[in-house]
Amino acid sequence: MSRQVDLSKASWVKSSYSAGDRDCVEVALIDGKAGIRDSKAVQGPVLVVTSAAFTAFLSELTQERPHD
Repeated sequence: MSRQVDLSKASWVKSSYSAGDRDCVEVALIDGKAGIRDSKAVQGPVLVVTSAAFTAFLSELTQERPHD
């Protein structure tokens, strides 16, 4: 399923942990959606998910889990 989302006015940001490197992902929040792209290929494809899905994704990433 593919739907067009207008990201022309999106403000892309990346993690402060990237230290200015280009090897990172960038995220733009616009109209209840989150666009995710590779900072090395800004003209490449963009993964678009709902803001709720992106929030759930970030929540999972930041969960404290025991180490093996």
